[in-house]
Amino acid sequence: MLKKRSVTLRGHATSLALEPEFWSVVDAELNENGGSLAGLITTIDEVREPDQPLSSACRVWALKRALHARQD
Repeated sequence: MLKKRSVTLRGHATSLALEPEFWSVVDAELNENGGSLAGLITTIDEVREPDQPLSSACRVWALKRALHARQD
């Protein structure tokens, strides 16, 4: 089941729906390194491909972070 969270990106309110497993990776990042949800999502938004949906970019980011954590 998807969970929605609302964020403001560059002054525009938006919502992002991800599975709880992906949100747990996002939450772990924020807990470990600080910062805000909006700041992290803005960073992901800035590096994604123009035709890539934001939710997809967030899932790919979370997967890469989780795989990197397993290698450490």
